[in-house]
Amino acid sequence: MSQDTLFGKIIRREIPATIVYEDDDVLGFKDIAPQAPVHVLFIPKNEAIPTLDDVQPAQAHLIGKLALAAAEYARREGFAQNGYRIVMNCREDAGQTVFHIHLHLLAGAPLGHFGTPNG
Repeated sequence: MSQDTLFGKIIRREIPATIVYEDDDVLGFKDIAPQAPVHVLFIPKNEAIPTLDDVQPAQAHLIGKLALAAAEYARREGFAQNGYRIVMNCREDAGQTVFHIHLHLLAGAPLGHFGTPNG
């Protein structure tokens, strides 16, 4: 898969983003439509995998790197002790809109329980 998604363009710095985390493998940036006071997306920089369902066993380490990056960011920013949520959506019915795997980190307020399906 090519990196011609919105996220690929952010990785290549072709479009602006508020980048808050970066290492060799992961890029973290603020969501443009935040669902919590803190809403950061973490994406793999070197592999463009469309959905979580497309991850192959040899790529499983990428999911761990995304989660560890989110946890490191939460600790660094000082909200890990109060709590945070990480979420990965897979395909349209789950709310995925950019088909390049990514992890959402939500924090900064009590998040409550997950909602129910729209219906």
